[in-house]
Amino acid sequence: MKTMLAAVLHDFDDLRLEEIPVPEPGAGEVLVRIKSCGVCATDYKAVKGIRRNVKFPLVPGHEPSGVIAAVGPGVAHFREGDEVICQPSGYCGVCEQCRLGNTHYCEHAYTTGGDGPEDVRPGAFAEYMVTGEECIFRKPANVSFDAAALTEPLSGAWKGVILKSGMRVGDDVVIIGTGGIGLLCLMVAKAAGAGRLVAIDASGYARGNAMAMGATHVIDALSGNVKEQVYAILPDGPDLVVEAAGPIEAVKEMVGLLRRGTRWNVFGITTHEKFELDGGLAHFLEARMDSSFGTTPLAMQNAIRLMERGLVDPERIISHRFALKDIHQAMEAMGRPERNKVMINC
Repeated sequence: MKTMLAAVLHDFDDLRLEEIPVPEPGAGEVLVRIKSCGVCATDYKAVKGIRRNVKFPLVPGHEPSGVIAAVGPGVAHFREGDEVICQPSGYCGVCEQCRLGNTHYCEHAYTTGGDGPEDVRPGAFAEYMVTGEECIFRKPANVSFDAAALTEPLSGAWKGVILKSGMRVGDDVVIIGTGGIGLLCLMVAKAAGAGRLVAIDASGYARGNAMAMGATHVIDALSGNVKEQVYAILPDGPDLVVEAAGPIEAVKEMVGLLRRGTRWNVFGITTHEKFELDGGLAHFLEARMDSSFGTTPLAMQNAIRLMERGLVDPERIISHRFALKDIHQAMEAMGRPERNKVMINC
């Protein structure tokens, strides 16, 4: 029996490196030899017990790229040796939501190494991973495996900024929170022709990253009247505000920045916390609220196009790289304030 190295989460704060059997692809499935896998904050939260909707044992990791090592019966479009990108969210393709294009709402969804659906399968903090053919995309030759592994978060940024919030060329955009996903939103907005691009973050390290990735202005979230500072830069107010931070305070800050016609996207927060909204003010402002979670084949393909055409290089947000055997060091790095995207290389 052929075995592989994998990081297996047996309980909160109990991540073990183990030799486990290499899985075999079934009908319609492929076996991918993992080359790179990003560490998402949700992976870290699962390991540390901050996220509790975890079924043990679990092989985490849901941002992989790699090479097809074997194909199962019925796989028609890929073959051994193809360099590929993996979408973590699998879907049936035949339920009503799938046929409406909402594959991330699929009634029979599964995920490899992530969370959301009930059906959670082994992920990519391992040398090999099995997934469905519908989740596989070809990696362009001019895109590195590390960049390709960030297709899923980049696709989420495209989906939120472009598809859901309809950013237009020349729009003045405010990004609240410039960690990994905030920087990807910023880079997408830059590539899409944002006019002025204002980044807000409490971390000087994060603000420096935002300037390096194309922000025209940065604001310290802890420096005082943020709205006053935003309106000093954008006298007419922002066209689009993206909350990519996570804390409820960031959502409240976003609401305070609205003017007539502002579009705002609740992107970063995933916790069930409340904020107040003046109904009359919302009515007369005609502000449009959007939100975005997960990804779809449409978003993945558009993210791949951005990378292939040189419009966005997500590899620029990687701050740390670790071998799979050093996964515990990677988790330690995730807990440090001055880090951005952490990458696992197999």
